[in-house]
Amino acid sequence: MNQKFIWIFLILIFLISCTQKQENNNIQNVIVPDKRIELWNGQDFKAWIKFIPDKNVNPDSVWFISDENLYCAGNPICYIRTNSKYKNYKLTVVWRWPEEPGNSGVLLHIEEPDTVWPKCIEAQLMHENAGDFYVINGTDFDELIDKPSRRLAKKESNSENKPGEWNTYEIYCQENTITLFVNNVLQNKATNCSVKSGQIGFQSEGKPIEFKEIFIEPLKLS
Repeated sequence: MNQKFIWIFLILIFLISCTQKQENNNIQNVIVPDKRIELWNGQDFKAWIKFIPDKNVNPDSVWFISDENLYCAGNPICYIRTNSKYKNYKLTVVWRWPEEPGNSGVLLHIEEPDTVWPKCIEAQLMHENAGDFYVINGTDFDELIDKPSRRLAKKESNSENKPGEWNTYEIYCQENTITLFVNNVLQNKATNCSVKSGQIGFQSEGKPIEFKEIFIEPLKLS
């Protein structure tokens, strides 16, 4: 083996080592909860990133605190996401439409970079459609047969409460499977998802929406 090939071989080994190290770092940075974690504390946004493509818009005019609830004004189109990445958890979201109901979504397993919309799987919050799945920016799962639509409709009829009343989303993320319950009704399940960890986010998509509780728990306690 001449010197040129030796150098090529060493460079390849170095690159593989760097890639493996980066992958290990990414794994270490993903939180698997061993206790209940309050993602929304009712006091501040220290655990959150507000991403708005239009830099002329003040993020605090879109996402702010109202009576300790997380309030979204609905415009412009944007989202808020956690700083941290999570895997293998039960997510509980308590939400309502304080005015005219509209559209939003829970963004699961977000992958950077931040963009509208980021690579993730959406648990729909659109009025009367909570429990639908949408795939975003190239994600996929086995049950999604109609690929162009990017949508898997909920299994049961609408289980949301009347506009203005609080609703509860229970979302189970276990490895590459996501299961959705809306007000204790099993609405959907996605298996062999192409993403299985990442940040958690919520969409601003046209109408005000309010969140009272957002927390995750270990799957073993559910």
